[in-house]
Amino acid sequence: MIRIVFALVFVLGLSPFVAAAPMIGQPAPKFTAVDSNGKSHALADFNGKTVILEWTNHDCPYVRKQYGSGNMQKVQQDLTAAGAVWLSIISSAPGKQGFVTGAQANELSASRGAHPTAVLLDPAGTIGRAYEAQTTPHMFVIDKAGVLRYMGAIDDQPTTDASAIASARNYVREAFAAVSAGAKVVEASTDSYGCSVKY
Repeated sequence: MIRIVFALVFVLGLSPFVAAAPMIGQPAPKFTAVDSNGKSHALADFNGKTVILEWTNHDCPYVRKQYGSGNMQKVQQDLTAAGAVWLSIISSAPGKQGFVTGAQANELSASRGAHPTAVLLDPAGTIGRAYEAQTTPHMFVIDKAGVLRYMGAIDDQPTTDASAIASARNYVREAFAAVSAGAKVVEASTDSYGCSVKY
């Protein structure tokens, strides 16, 4: 029976191995990607450091809320100064909302005063699908051992109204603080909100 199944898989051109969904407390999905400057980065390059992944799309109003208010830049700056690696990931496909070239990504970072460690380009959606990234923004926090410790929304204010940021509970800051202290992340998984990732 097993041989028949594998024969059908081979004939139909399917893969018998399905990547495991990202799970809190389990190793984060591995990846390698090229950044906006043409440099290759692998998740394994950052072993020993806390890594924050941010799915982004500059045309999404929920992303504009965070960047227009300066909040995302402030979180990036504070956490990278505290030792985190911050990777902004663009999974918009060519021709879809949010797609940019490396040069355009750099222009956006400069014009907004963004502070990521790198902007990763994922036009095929490979990393996005591996992490099941659904929205922009969608946030993930990976500890120094490569274990996923948080995934979900940046905060508890699912609105495009920037005034809500002042009273928001920032889940990413909380997760980073807990991971840095070797403590359990209280809200380890939340429902992300924003625009759909444009695969």
